[in-house]
Amino acid sequence: MQRETIPNRYRPMWVGAILGGLTSLPVVALSYLGAKLLDLPFVPFDVFDWLARVLPGGIITLGIDSIVRAIQFLGLGRISGTAKTIEQGMGVLLVIGGGVVLGGVSAFLQPRLHWSGSTLGTALGALAFLIVAAIEVMLGSAIAGNVIGSLVWLAILFAGWGTFLGTWLAAPELSLAAATVTEGSRSSRRVFLTKVAGGSLGLAVVATGLGRLLEMQNEASGAGQALATLETPTPPARLAGGAPTAIAPATPLAQETADATVRDRVPPAPGTRPEVTANKDFYRTDIDTLPLVIDKATWKLQVAGLFDRPGALTMADLLAYPAITQPITQSCISNPVGGDLISTSNWVGVRLREVLKDLGLRSTATALAIKAADGFYESVAMEDLMDPRTLLVYGMNGETLPAVHGFPLRIYIANRYGMKQPKWITSIEAIDHRGPGYWVDRGWSAEARPQIVSVIDAVAKDHPENGSVPVGGIAWAGDRGIKKVEVQVDGGTWVETVLRTPTLSPLTWVQWRYDWRPVRGTHTFRVRATDGAGVLQIEELTDTYPDGATGYHAVTATI
Repeated sequence: MQRETIPNRYRPMWVGAILGGLTSLPVVALSYLGAKLLDLPFVPFDVFDWLARVLPGGIITLGIDSIVRAIQFLGLGRISGTAKTIEQGMGVLLVIGGGVVLGGVSAFLQPRLHWSGSTLGTALGALAFLIVAAIEVMLGSAIAGNVIGSLVWLAILFAGWGTFLGTWLAAPELSLAAATVTEGSRSSRRVFLTKVAGGSLGLAVVATGLGRLLEMQNEASGAGQALATLETPTPPARLAGGAPTAIAPATPLAQETADATVRDRVPPAPGTRPEVTANKDFYRTDIDTLPLVIDKATWKLQVAGLFDRPGALTMADLLAYPAITQPITQSCISNPVGGDLISTSNWVGVRLREVLKDLGLRSTATALAIKAADGFYESVAMEDLMDPRTLLVYGMNGETLPAVHGFPLRIYIANRYGMKQPKWITSIEAIDHRGPGYWVDRGWSAEARPQIVSVIDAVAKDHPENGSVPVGGIAWAGDRGIKKVEVQVDGGTWVETVLRTPTLSPLTWVQWRYDWRPVRGTHTFRVRATDGAGVLQIEELTDTYPDGATGYHAVTATI
């Protein structure tokens, strides 16, 4: 039998790396099970979320842009949902990569130290625990409700992982301490690794399956439920000076009905996105891999700073004010030209300025510092605070806010990108200076005023009407409105389209339509818009960073 001579000092680090990666799978799954069963931290996502907070803004921006471009180039679906899936996958890979490193280091150290495999593995597992524990403590939000329990669980999880890993690496089947390696020893090693892989994968599947069964449901928190399920409030005594009135059921207005009739005289081109975005399709952008789930029964809005009556507000306090419904288009500043990080919804909430008035906002206040449960923060200027369109939002399309969109409370500010509008709000503080902003601190626009946006949603070549091919899409310019949308075919003359007006509100996008007389061949369509102030959309193509993307959207279709 052929023999291969191996130096005594050689040890199979690659075997340790493989074992470390394999055994990290049940660690990930058990962490997931703990998160769903006892609301313990899910380590992969928390590590990713922590990195997203501490890395320089330039690196984060590069990562965001790279993910968005890859999604668009590969046609992977809606940007926000796909991006979150990619982020979650990256979090899991970070932990698996850590396991690979832990296994490789353990294999390297075992023949050089006079420690048993279990002792060395436990020590390395303890080191991994200290790193993860430090990350969780710095992140804060993931263990806020159960610090001691979370840390004890993490200690057991990672010390146990290291102990098993070290013990298995010291197994005779993997030992290369002898001077030679035979085919028999290779076979034993393969069998041993196969058993470890099977056990690790089996445990990971079982733990993940149990975790899925225990998924926390929105119903338990109050998110995503019919607004009618919210309790009818009694005006709180301490806010009685503002004379808030109980919420009243919304009733259709005659003008709204008439406007809808006029709008429907111009049907949207087939394939144009709906005028109102369903809650499940509304884009999501935030700083966590998973949305927070907050129970309305325990939630309070802490009020501090330059107020005569600081303290805390409950949902009942906010519901005591008249409910304001505003159709609103919201866009992410990271939305690329032609992207889908823009949506329209009927937001329901209370006017912020009325709440601030009843809290006794002092004349020395110039801004409002807002903090969210996920660690996000932003500063709202006085001009926005006093704008009657600025809302504390608790409802969306007839339901309480879904958990993913900020239940129980978020803010809406007209004519600003979403980066200025925190979700999951937990505190407000009136201050006498301009406060910080999460994305502003990372180099993005301090003003975040929307660029003019126009998008071609469809060239409906399969739905010809009266010899024409309907072309359609949307245009938006914040609160400035859209005066005109034009389409160009193959570099020809710009032709004005028909707008479906009046829009749902001055704050929403407008759908447009152009009936094109088709010519056989492959054609390129471009679109541009002019806002309500007569300003033409910027043609120069620029990246989203730092002020939002500019450029004309174009699509190619073959007739």
